[in-house]
Amino acid sequence: MAGSGADSKGKGGKGGAGGKGKGSKGGGSGKDGRAGDDSGATEAGTGGRLKRSLYEQEWYFQRYIRHLPAGGHIVLFDRSWYNRAGVERVMGFCSKEEYGRFMHQCPLFERMLVEDGILLRKYWFSVSDGEQQRRFKSRLDDPMRRWKLSTMDLESITRWEDYSRSKDEMFVHTDIPEAPWYVVESDDKRSARLNMIAHLLSTVPYQDVQRTPLKLPERPPSKGYIRMPKGMQTYVPDYAANLATGARGQ
Repeated sequence: MAGSGADSKGKGGKGGAGGKGKGSKGGGSGKDGRAGDDSGATEAGTGGRLKRSLYEQEWYFQRYIRHLPAGGHIVLFDRSWYNRAGVERVMGFCSKEEYGRFMHQCPLFERMLVEDGILLRKYWFSVSDGEQQRRFKSRLDDPMRRWKLSTMDLESITRWEDYSRSKDEMFVHTDIPEAPWYVVESDDKRSARLNMIAHLLSTVPYQDVQRTPLKLPERPPSKGYIRMPKGMQTYVPDYAANLATGARGQ
């Protein structure tokens, strides 16, 4: 499963809710907290009330339960139900009553998952203030990463301490023995990924796969084949080279 938001030394949580049975692990939903098959189902209210989404009428955890793994399956959640403890609380997307109910029910919900045999792993990727600010700035003018800088990300900068307090309170209520939070120092992304993968593997039963050694065969001698001249084919323009030239010229 996953965490959400950003703290004074944190960015977001990722992790796993794993299926029952041997070797099952995992976790999966998107940034907006909605899991894969987001149906647009709505129901008309009486007395001219506006239509409300199905999510507003169902139990909060219900949207995630439908995506939990079966035996031998893996599901990855990005933030998952912890959206409610972070972005929904900070941005006012849920009421105080809904937030309080979540904090009460979440440990009970996770204990039930674990008791039924699901391997649940929760990871919080911690990022320092300076590194997070550097990443945000690097996305402003980089066309390859600009899409990562959403309006919600920009708003989070002005609410940094609110996210930090929400994360701390979330840990107080949900860092339970049956499903503890694991914090990953992630200023260095590559090291963070390797550390998280290594830790995850250390917590689940698995066996090394015995691979058959491979050997590349010898290429046979040429039989006189000559490649077609480039001028006779239509190539995609080298747009990447133009971008690199323009970047060096700035």
